[in-house]
Amino acid sequence: MTDTVVDWVAHHAKTTPRKVATIDLASGRRHDYAGMHDRVGRIAGFLRSAGIDRGDRVGLIALNSTDILDIIFATWRVGAVHLALNFRLTAAELAFIVGDAAPKLVFIDQAFAGLKDALAPQNPDLRWVELDGMGGDTEFEAVIAAARPLSTMVEQKAAEQAMLMYSSGTTGRPKGVVITHGMIMAASINEAINFEADRNVVSYAVMPLFHIGAMMGFSVPAMLFGATAIVERTFEPGAMIRAITDKQYGVTHFLALPAIYNAMRMHPDCANADFSRISMAVGGAEPMPEPVLRWWYEHGVPIAEVYGMTETTGLACSLLREDVPHRIGAAGKAALFTEMKIMKSETEEAAPGEQGEIWMRGANVTTGYWRRPEANAEAFVEGWLRSGDIGRMDEEGYITIEDRIKDMYISGGENVYPAEVESVLYMLPEVAEVAVIGLPDPKWGESGCAVVVLKPGESLDLETVQHHCKGHLARYKHPGRLEIRDALPRNATGKILKYVLREELG
Repeated sequence: MTDTVVDWVAHHAKTTPRKVATIDLASGRRHDYAGMHDRVGRIAGFLRSAGIDRGDRVGLIALNSTDILDIIFATWRVGAVHLALNFRLTAAELAFIVGDAAPKLVFIDQAFAGLKDALAPQNPDLRWVELDGMGGDTEFEAVIAAARPLSTMVEQKAAEQAMLMYSSGTTGRPKGVVITHGMIMAASINEAINFEADRNVVSYAVMPLFHIGAMMGFSVPAMLFGATAIVERTFEPGAMIRAITDKQYGVTHFLALPAIYNAMRMHPDCANADFSRISMAVGGAEPMPEPVLRWWYEHGVPIAEVYGMTETTGLACSLLREDVPHRIGAAGKAALFTEMKIMKSETEEAAPGEQGEIWMRGANVTTGYWRRPEANAEAFVEGWLRSGDIGRMDEEGYITIEDRIKDMYISGGENVYPAEVESVLYMLPEVAEVAVIGLPDPKWGESGCAVVVLKPGESLDLETVQHHCKGHLARYKHPGRLEIRDALPRNATGKILKYVLREELG
């Protein structure tokens, strides 16, 4: 890879100017690469006139739209850093992040304009620019229409920071993950190899684009390939089924959470949908329940499970097309630019098949956390990132993710990994969603509690759950408690907040 950062949009505007670059489903807007280059140039010109310099943070808090991709590439064109802000956070949580990151300017969707007043006391000099994601008559459209386009990227090196993206904070206050241009390039090439991606890709993004999974799987990499990125504003299972099966779009690649795949398979439109044009369906962000994976495979959609983190710019390892279905349940082998190993302790590597913590290093792995030397000291050992996830690697190099270290509990002296129990409970026809947590138990120290969301019209009791587990799990892994809920608590990226359940039920 070159050490000099290349402007992908400008390059494709020269080589394939009429190729469709982006499609915004909510507004109906389409831009070819020539049009996107001009729009990116105008946003970059505005940023320059607003005093944004090399290394400055430029924030963005907005519902999904292709404006997000335009703003990201414009931010990079002036040498600044894209600050991804999570619109589902509270004002207090955003105040912490904005105070920590110290952006000079924030683009904000009109839907969240009320946050400006809440954040103003902590950031009196911060400039806000409103947009609506629909190309409407907004301040954003006015300032870029009046801007003098900047068509040439500021010279930058691969090691320079491109993004600041805060970890999801499922266990505490979020940390800013430093992501460089080189990391983004390495992660994009990893995807191209593992997911057979080229200029013919038509990607579809429905997860929020402040999330590394949605951004890097596959919206930003599509711009490297000279491909087409489709952006959906919000998730609704029927709308997603229609979009990814519509011949006029020809979607080839998309990534989704387990909850999204689950919601789609239960939608009535799924039964007669034609998914034959999908080249790569990818599942990530948390372990995919095996019953869900097998259901989709039996219905013509092999899902390649992927494992990664914000700290690895998304993909670290994944299954390949030829690994499905016989390797279902594994997260695949390490990608080209990623090294992975399983550690029993800080000094001892696990043998093949043994459990341990997943450690990673490579060109796509973060250089560290923003202004958090204590977090860096805790997370890195001689250049290796400690993931906080438990896994196994077999003799062929296939990695299986067990669970988060913090989610594991000990019952009667035995380690229990909730993801394993959840996969078994997903086999029950009554279960729509499930989360298993460990709670204090006077006899066993800790015992499992299954928190279940039922399918409409269904009922379930603990006796049925425990009877079902008998043929699949050791006795100490059987849940000792059942809680029925209408919904599971989730963070802004859709991950289940197990610490909230532990606080509520413990």
